[in-house]
Amino acid sequence: MRSLFSGSTIGIALAATALGAIVTMSVTCGPGQTEQMTGEPRTTDGKPDFSGIWQALNEAHWDLEAHAARPGAVTQPGVYPFPYAEVPAAPVLALGAAGGVPGSLGVVEGDGKIPYTAEAAVIKAENAANWIDRDPELKCYLPGIPRAMYMPYPFQIIQSTNKVHMAYAFTSSARTIHLDEVEGPPDDKHMGHSVGHWEDDTLVVNVTNFNGKNWFDRAGNFHSNALHLEERFTFLSADAIQYEATIEDPNTFTQPWRISMPLYRRLEPNMQLLEYQCIEFVEEFLYGHVRKEPLVTRWEGETMIVEITRKVPPGDEFYEWYRK
Repeated sequence: MRSLFSGSTIGIALAATALGAIVTMSVTCGPGQTEQMTGEPRTTDGKPDFSGIWQALNEAHWDLEAHAARPGAVTQPGVYPFPYAEVPAAPVLALGAAGGVPGSLGVVEGDGKIPYTAEAAVIKAENAANWIDRDPELKCYLPGIPRAMYMPYPFQIIQSTNKVHMAYAFTSSARTIHLDEVEGPPDDKHMGHSVGHWEDDTLVVNVTNFNGKNWFDRAGNFHSNALHLEERFTFLSADAIQYEATIEDPNTFTQPWRISMPLYRRLEPNMQLLEYQCIEFVEEFLYGHVRKEPLVTRWEGETMIVEITRKVPPGDEFYEWYRK
């Protein structure tokens, strides 16, 4: 296993160090942290210090809205013609319980519903019905913001006086929150462009310049390239952050709406962020159809027939070397 800060990603962290010096170490609180009477870590200039490894513990990854547990992200009619009697669709049937969706009270504030326009609501329903084909996560695309904040994988915050760097385990993605003046990127991108400022002890981040190719969750909730986020990070305790995001997108929603949830510090003594470079795991999923002899050959009812057509040729030097 490789640490996420080995290889290319460490260059980003070092760049953040060069742009704004990472504050000094403290044995009791972690990198760059001092501690006030409340127990919440602070940087040497008195700001809340969010440095550490964090993770959301909720079901927003599956669906931001409140929902009952269901047998799969994509379902089909079962033996009985009732919605509650549906079964997983063929592509996820073999996953069994691992392909199911746990229930949740949701993280959308107010009435708990995402205020789609009529046209966008149709697209959302189509996304949900075609989850396997459309969800960018399954193709190992960069997850985007805010989705990266509540995926079931940890992420690390490294904070300096004028930059806050966030590195995510999934796809080894990253973003930098600029606390100083900086021009936006020349092109829109998956992770957007983040500019922050302090309001008392709350870090407020405005995120723009999205390319519109990401989803919010596995339920097909989506946005366009007009997305604008205002994120707010506030300590609840030394080991918990209240995360809030106000979401605006006039191309998709009738009004702004907000999600909120706590983020929890990973407290394992040997905790470090390990990379999850999933792109190598989805090559067959993405490009297997271009094989002369595809591995997935056909469907028979609800059964995927897979024939491993690629064989190691006799005398293959790489294979013999790998076996050693």
